[in-house]
Amino acid sequence: MSSHVFDQAMAMELQADGSFAGHTSAAYANMVGPFGGISAAQMLNAVLLHPQRLGEPVSLTVNFAAALAPGPFVVVARPARTNRSTQHWMIELLQNGETVLTGTAFTALRRDTWSVDDQAMPQVPAPEQVPNGLGPIPMEWIKRYDMRPITGGMPTAWDGRGEHSLTQLWVRDNPPRTLDFASLTALADVFFPRVFVRRATLVPVGTVTMTVYYHADAAQLQASGSGYLLAQAQAQAFRNGYFDQTAQLWNQAGALLVTTHQVVYYKS
Repeated sequence: MSSHVFDQAMAMELQADGSFAGHTSAAYANMVGPFGGISAAQMLNAVLLHPQRLGEPVSLTVNFAAALAPGPFVVVARPARTNRSTQHWMIELLQNGETVLTGTAFTALRRDTWSVDDQAMPQVPAPEQVPNGLGPIPMEWIKRYDMRPITGGMPTAWDGRGEHSLTQLWVRDNPPRTLDFASLTALADVFFPRVFVRRATLVPVGTVTMTVYYHADAAQLQASGSGYLLAQAQAQAFRNGYFDQTAQLWNQAGALLVTTHQVVYYKS
């Protein structure tokens, strides 16, 4: 097994009943439970490791039904339907026999077609021109990433004077690691809650559901290597205790690798 901390977090063992046994990683601990991106990556990894998998991930949805406690867990991934070139998956993560996360995934055999990125990468300073400006933040998972905020970083003063919810930053694994579908899934969730940025006020939050759309194939991820990704996120609305977040991640060559959308609970 790789010595990289991410690969250690992804380690799972196939069980006799076809499920996968895994364990939470203290290296990716958040304020309450693990970093949501690592849990989503573990859900996807059960599909990636499944002996019946067809093709590569095109989409993944994870629903956070309850808090994941530190310790062992079991992921059950089942191909609900397999066609000639596509496959639909049902995924469930359990602890002590109880459902904690549910999900679905769609995999497919990709083929060459006319292609274009309508969402162009914004013009921003190169990563080496942007300092790592997060400062001391207590969550352990933050240390697993090299983040270089361009705009919309964590507020320096919690005074309720936030003006927008847009964040742009360069990010990659720390230490650097060649990109793959599992690590890209986790990277799609590296953004601080939009309500923190928009309001500059600390309130209780928790992701309810997260969907990831993969626009790159495995070869494009491999070609991205261990370079930085430009990550951009923004909310559309905050209302009645929930807000959404749309995000995009490009590689340094300007290729849009993934887009994602999530809904987050907040208490005001």
